[in-house]
Amino acid sequence: MKSTAEIRQMFLDFFHGKGHEVVESSSLVPHNDPTLLFTNAGMNQFKDVFLGMDKRSYSRATTSQRCVRAGGKHNDLDNVGYTARHHTFFEMLGNFSFGDYFKRDAIHFAWELLTGEGWLNLPKDKLLVTVYATDDEAFNIWANEIGVPSERIIRIGDNKGAPYASDNFWQMGDTGPCGPCSEIFYDHGDHIWGGPPGSAEEDGDRFIEIWNIVFMQFNRLPDGSMETLPKPSVDTGMGLERISAVLQHVNSNYDIDLFKRLIKDTAQIIGVDDLESKSLRVIADHIRSCAFLIADGVMPSNEGRGYVLRRIIRRAVRHGNMLGAKEIFFYKLVTSLINVMGSAANHLAKVQKLVEETLKVEEEQFLKTLERGLLLLDQELKKVSNHQLSGDVAFKLYDTFGFPLDLTADVCREKNITIDEARFNQCMDVQRQRSRESDSFTVDYSSAIKLDAKTEFLGYEMAESTATVVAIFQKGTKVDTIKPGEESVIILDKTPFYAESGGQVGDKGLITTPISIFNVTDSQKYGQSIGHIGSLLKGQLNVGDKITAAIDSELRARIRRNHSATHLLQAALQRILGEHIAQKGSLVNDGYLRFDFSHMHAIDAAKIQEIENLVNQQIRRNLVVSIELMPIEQAKNSGAMALFGEKYDDIVRVLTMGDFSIELCGGTHVERTGDIGFFKIISESSIASGVRRIEATTGQMAVDLVHDDDNRLNGIMSIIKADKINLIPRLSQLVEQTKQLEKEIEQLKSIQAAQESVQLINQVEVINGKKLLVAKIYGTEAKILRQMIDDLKNQLKSAVIILAAINDDKISLAVGVTNDLTAYVKAGILAAKLADRVGGKGGGRPDFAQAGGTNISVLPNALSSIKDDLVNELKAI
Repeated sequence: MKSTAEIRQMFLDFFHGKGHEVVESSSLVPHNDPTLLFTNAGMNQFKDVFLGMDKRSYSRATTSQRCVRAGGKHNDLDNVGYTARHHTFFEMLGNFSFGDYFKRDAIHFAWELLTGEGWLNLPKDKLLVTVYATDDEAFNIWANEIGVPSERIIRIGDNKGAPYASDNFWQMGDTGPCGPCSEIFYDHGDHIWGGPPGSAEEDGDRFIEIWNIVFMQFNRLPDGSMETLPKPSVDTGMGLERISAVLQHVNSNYDIDLFKRLIKDTAQIIGVDDLESKSLRVIADHIRSCAFLIADGVMPSNEGRGYVLRRIIRRAVRHGNMLGAKEIFFYKLVTSLINVMGSAANHLAKVQKLVEETLKVEEEQFLKTLERGLLLLDQELKKVSNHQLSGDVAFKLYDTFGFPLDLTADVCREKNITIDEARFNQCMDVQRQRSRESDSFTVDYSSAIKLDAKTEFLGYEMAESTATVVAIFQKGTKVDTIKPGEESVIILDKTPFYAESGGQVGDKGLITTPISIFNVTDSQKYGQSIGHIGSLLKGQLNVGDKITAAIDSELRARIRRNHSATHLLQAALQRILGEHIAQKGSLVNDGYLRFDFSHMHAIDAAKIQEIENLVNQQIRRNLVVSIELMPIEQAKNSGAMALFGEKYDDIVRVLTMGDFSIELCGGTHVERTGDIGFFKIISESSIASGVRRIEATTGQMAVDLVHDDDNRLNGIMSIIKADKINLIPRLSQLVEQTKQLEKEIEQLKSIQAAQESVQLINQVEVINGKKLLVAKIYGTEAKILRQMIDDLKNQLKSAVIILAAINDDKISLAVGVTNDLTAYVKAGILAAKLADRVGGKGGGRPDFAQAGGTNISVLPNALSSIKDDLVNELKAI
């Protein structure tokens, strides 16, 4: 029996033998793709290639792509653990043709791998296929060349209510590349319920889709019409877990070797014996998505991707709680996961410590509220009479205890109870958008700038060059000429301008001819072209013009210093804080550098100083900054670090700074570290759970920062009359003096309150044996009123007291009712009524309440009116 790891490798080996480039799985966080919350298909990393916006050195590729479907439009979270094939995390095996082979080869490749004796060797009579209803070409290949009987080739038409809306017609989005597809199904046998695709019983488990071949041959335009692509392509996908279940002769993905090991280890850690538990399935699935998401830079948070991750973690912890877990357990599964995933977990193994610590902290925080939340939910479920939990309760669980809706639904499902989701959505519409963030991840592919041309970048060696204008765009539309004042994107055949990439901002500068000046305010990548964004200041610029392109050299120099310092900073962080440090984002401009990295704790002042010292030490060493071009695999084997989320070509630039730093980087840099001059950290902060941010600057700006600090320090010393030697003792002395004075002031205020309380006794009225005091006073702080109410209660024994203090055009109200009268008069109700009349809000307990207002002119009438009401109430007691 083949293991999951062997099946993965066999697939890649097969297509490599067919001339396909084996491409590593991309990050679960899509690179520069605003349409996706997470990578959810093998083709995601090739989207720009299919769109014609990017070109690779190969026209055939094969991958085993990590995917997550747990948020937004592609959300399988609710089904995980309760079905045989749903997962939050899965691996998609795929082969791709970028204008190379098409239907015939794609179908022959798939059949050979699936049925070939030297490969997967599946019985041919166990397979059936589907094609799009009008795709006669694919039908004929399957029938006449492969030899699949026509009764096992199923045509499926538009079954989703619109033209080209079919289970067998695939599209990237509302617009863009699309085309018919052909699916391959495996028949598990008639002992399992279910019918073939297209039948009423197709949702059963007998016939399982194992492979989908997409024939991208059209481009859907915004008006819905289809145009034929000049280079039809192929995109395929086969779920590794599904094909493993077939080859290992089991009907459920959770029975394959990978999951059996994870489930067994989970059971052992928690201390349970029932290996068929759905909760064990949930946990085994969720550790995969959580661990790999964290490894790819996602951290738990209350929005976006981080919120989805938090939901998955909490769902896993909740199922561990159901199984009786006595202590935190989830993070302990990371080692087991790395072992079962084999080579697919190489990246995860490098950041294992960070992943474990992140999961541990998140579980500890959730467990603090889980028990109380489950107790509340259990109490509310006992009150349910119509098999539906109130949406208000579901919202309270979310808002107070951090229960995502699907976690509450899990508990309800066990008791055959639903949730009033409509009411829940009304209560938390804003928060709910966080988990649905991918709904706004859309783009119109037809409006994107697409060019076949490649701009030659000269900026590593040159600050100025001659070039030719090859294209001009305005609002995504090609134009031939522009006039002064018009904002445009200029594409040149070659340029010294660096396009924004890898955190480094784009260059600025000028594009000129003898009669025109174009001011470049930004430079961006459009596929393999570099766009110069800006506006024409004078003259006229046309496609085909010969121009001079010159960057702002001083601005570039500042950027280079900050970028090189970023590399030194990352290396210093790893040496001082640990190897788990990994970049999670960066920004490099001419003013400062910003570096985001994985680390669970704040960095104290001593460590900050140590980091600064180490970076400046490397600057003083004046290390040579060398650049070498080499194949990507050779670069990685040399120990070069890759920037988070960055895409690299087959041949990469390896940037080395002496013996201190080696990274892959396409940015611009200084020639020697000494050119940086000086490095100074501006700030260190948290931007998300497990992610810290350092902002720093270099060169003259770093020196200016030190001078600014000195000037502020000198100003402080002048004010407090101290020098650098006795500054801290002098500050400590002043702080202690301030504390003593504040204490004395509070004592004086207490005396003042007592004195004012005594004076107010004369205003007390006796109603039916009960005392009533309604008084207006001036200049008394709101917090003193409470003490005055307490003093008056002690003196009057049985009374209702209302005090209104006026300070700086604002009203502060305090209401006190002695305990013997709270059954008849409520301080909170009195305060609310009075506040409403003076334009404010307030309330509190039956015996004491506070409020405020701003309408001083109506205060006398308000007090008089409330007093009349109280007189009547006291008379009635």
